[in-house]
Amino acid sequence: MRTPLSGIVAAAIAALAIASGPSATPAHADEERQDPLLAFNHAWAMVDRETADAIEHSDFLGQFADRRISTGNDGTSTWTGRYLLGKETYLEFFGPGDAPDAVAGDTGLAVSADRDGDLATASANLHDLGVDPVEFTQVTDLGDGKPIPWFDVTYTTATYDTFFSWAMEYRDEFLEDPRLSFPPAAYEGDVSRDRYNRDRYLDHQMRDVIGIQIATTEADIEKMVPLWRAGGITIRVLKDGGVLAFDGMTTIRLLPVPAEEAGVRHVVFALNEPAEEPHTETIGGSTLHVGPGAYALWTFDPIEATATPRSNRSSGSGEPLHPAFGG
Repeated sequence: MRTPLSGIVAAAIAALAIASGPSATPAHADEERQDPLLAFNHAWAMVDRETADAIEHSDFLGQFADRRISTGNDGTSTWTGRYLLGKETYLEFFGPGDAPDAVAGDTGLAVSADRDGDLATASANLHDLGVDPVEFTQVTDLGDGKPIPWFDVTYTTATYDTFFSWAMEYRDEFLEDPRLSFPPAAYEGDVSRDRYNRDRYLDHQMRDVIGIQIATTEADIEKMVPLWRAGGITIRVLKDGGVLAFDGMTTIRLLPVPAEEAGVRHVVFALNEPAEEPHTETIGGSTLHVGPGAYALWTFDPIEATATPRSNRSSGSGEPLHPAFGG
């Protein structure tokens, strides 16, 4: 018996509330701040070719979200992604061959600082947790062959199985470059997600990612979660070895699985306005349920196990094999 659409979305939204219950307390947060230092910025997923192509060409998805197809270049390598942009958050999808060395089932998640200097504080907190972070500045080439600083990066390790998480802070010289036409800072030290994403989401239904479930290995969970803890994000460890993380708006659920079962499982969106009529759309190997109400749920079919080795996923240079990091 199929669960009604309203029940599917309601169940997903109810799951988000677990992370913000009365017993949840931010870990390692500045006592004078009510918001964390870092918050969900975006997630990326390597999906199968059919799903990647459907995400790129779906007429419905192009109406639902601010969809962009973009090729990035850091001066040494390129990657082509399908982007769904919201107010403060976004999603990024790759298909086989679109990004260096990634394979179907690989995922990543970025948390970021909205105020200049907060990434440095989070990095110091990592040291206090006994983790020696890796730090560097990612650059981008705007087409003139002269890479400029894009964002600063902090992460715990470049060696992982299927899931990589990093923290980032946009650079002033990038946000203020006149070729990019970002809006002016809304406050002192404004390097926010809202400023970076602009306001094109207003012409579509999708507002923001408020929930995401990613399946990955227990080893990856153990390696990546300290970064979120250092950023003041609420962390709850679950009995199955997974975690729930909550930044005040977005809930992240990491589900422990064998590497061959890894991949993105669910995404929950907040909409700009309640959907007038519920709608279900098949997009390759995924299903998007929009409504009822001001939410949508995107569910992804499991990806068939790949023969590509997944262990020790490091470039050997101290940087991860990640679509946006050159490798």
